[in-house]
Amino acid sequence: MRVHHLNCGTMRPPGGRLIDGAPGVFRRATMVCHCLLLETDTGLVLVETGTGTPAAENPSAWLGAKFVKLVGAVPDPKLTAVHQIRELGFDPADVRDVVLTHLDLDHAGGLVDFPHARVHVYAEELRALRTPRDRRERNRYRRVQFAHGPQWKSYADSGEAWFGFDAVRQLDGLPPEILLIPLAGHTRGHAGVAVDTGHGWLLNAGDSYFFPGELEPEPYCPPGLALFEGFMQTVKGPRLDNQRRLRQLVREHGDEVTVFSAHNAVEFDRLSARSRTT
Repeated sequence: MRVHHLNCGTMRPPGGRLIDGAPGVFRRATMVCHCLLLETDTGLVLVETGTGTPAAENPSAWLGAKFVKLVGAVPDPKLTAVHQIRELGFDPADVRDVVLTHLDLDHAGGLVDFPHARVHVYAEELRALRTPRDRRERNRYRRVQFAHGPQWKSYADSGEAWFGFDAVRQLDGLPPEILLIPLAGHTRGHAGVAVDTGHGWLLNAGDSYFFPGELEPEPYCPPGLALFEGFMQTVKGPRLDNQRRLRQLVREHGDEVTVFSAHNAVEFDRLSARSRTT
């Protein structure tokens, strides 16, 4: 299986960081929407979709003006999944399956660009979209992004064990090398997506953590980012429990499984460079 790493949405939120430690010299932080394009024997599979073509054309209408201002979303049609898939020499219509960690607007916004693809997601996440428990949950999903009627394929959170995680699911019609991993917390149906590349596993952990330091033996997250992470969570206990499981996974199986999050630019750059040399 060949894996392509795609950034399908750049964000530059307010705030900054020191450049090479130079006192008083700051630049805006950069966040990505880390997606995977998988070449499989059954066709192309897209893991996450980024923000989508409409976000490049009219970001406020598609993503919401508050979100665009909050994260500094960059409207760039060259970053859309469909554009990058064409640049790789493929027809976007050949993307037959999309696998999502969850349905937040920066992960599912590009579904509209693949209207004929099957969309694989945990059933609990689909329930959160269709029957939200409260106003906060109702407001986190952009219903305009699902108005085209995605071809949902949903899964119960039951299954087999995988490196210390329970209830792992294989996906209907897809190779067994692609798995859905329960990582509830950020949303109540949040998942990870694991891919066996033939040279080791990749685990797209979505928004289960925001900063690589959270997976260190002594976990650390910048205070502002930790505050935002807590604000965006739906269920705190499972989120923290799953972070502990991810730390254990890295500690005990880091030579077999490479874990990355959805928005960290450093992780994306490292994995993109590695994929170009293999």
